[in-house]
Amino acid sequence: MDYKSYITVVEDWPKEGVQFKDITTLMDNGKAYKSAVNEIVKYAEEKEIDLVVGPEARGFIVGCPVSYALEVGFAPVRKEGKLPREVIKVDYGLEYGTNVLTIHKDAIKPGQRVLITDDLLATGGTIEATIKLVEELGGIVIGCAFLIELTYLNGRDKLEGYDILTLMEY
Repeated sequence: MDYKSYITVVEDWPKEGVQFKDITTLMDNGKAYKSAVNEIVKYAEEKEIDLVVGPEARGFIVGCPVSYALEVGFAPVRKEGKLPREVIKVDYGLEYGTNVLTIHKDAIKPGQRVLITDDLLATGGTIEATIKLVEELGGIVIGCAFLIELTYLNGRDKLEGYDILTLMEY
């Protein structure tokens, strides 16, 4: 399926010069959304994963239907202060400053095979931080799956050594 035909490119959003890739128009189309999720499910089945992990918020949009189809759990990665129980956290760099991601301390059991999902691989910073969280809890990152990759931002460089699936490249 030509998923790019379901992506709306929004010029100059959220700031001038940015071409935002809007996945909501892919999600609006049930057949396209289902097909994209099913491609990631097939990839995950081949990897024999135990758990799906996704950073907020669009990682939930991709990861939850994948975990549902695979009948495995989903563990959310959230910004600091958003999870109600004991967490571990990691600081990571942004273009201007830093941010903090957290995961429940009991979300992953040592040795669990984990698939990380998100809508977009850009600079790789969020996924690199998510990998650190998973591995600190003893999880094994088996793969990372994305709807879109912005290849010109070289996010794969931060994820060297990890298996990556992307459905579209810009």
